[in-house]
Amino acid sequence: MKNNNRYRKFQLQQKNIEALEKENSRFKRVYSEYEIISDELWNLETAPGNPVPDDFIDAMAMQSHFLEEEIEDWLGKFSQNTGEIKN
Repeated sequence: MKNNNRYRKFQLQQKNIEALEKENSRFKRVYSEYEIISDELWNLETAPGNPVPDDFIDAMAMQSHFLEEEIEDWLGKFSQNTGEIKN
């Protein structure tokens, strides 16, 4: 079911993400937090059973969005040609 997770928007950039994780511990921590939150958010929205309050899901979605923006910023600075962060 993970393949259908709409929160996994960086699947096509896994090579760059892996390189950045090796290069930068802050990026690794941010990306790890993003994966955890996006997986949990997906599970909450798709799991049958007790409903979760909308404000809780909204707060998690907002946190996921902030992490996505930071990840996009890192990836935007990453140069595929040199394997380094552009300043």
